[in-house]
Amino acid sequence: MSAWTATARQAAKLARLSSSKSTSASSSQAASLIHRRGLAGGGDHHGPPKVNFWEDPLSPSKWKEEHFVIVSATGWGLLFYGGYKFFTGEKKDKKEEV
Repeated sequence: MSAWTATARQAAKLARLSSSKSTSASSSQAASLIHRRGLAGGGDHHGPPKVNFWEDPLSPSKWKEEHFVIVSATGWGLLFYGGYKFFTGEKKDKKEEV
């Protein structure tokens, strides 16, 4: 649907530009002003749609890439912090009371 809309807009723009100036030089100049996006179509996505990680927390393959990065970095941070706390332990000053 978006491809048809873009084509219709291009045709209308070309018709508007070519009708405003009737000389052949100006029509070739108008044709060079039309912006062509090539393969940058926004409507064709490949694969299943990506979701937020809180919508489907047990399927990381469906998460958006930026959410996967945030959750992974947080997990690694918690793992390192937990390991640090576990192996260093709390060092308290032991006072012997007489």
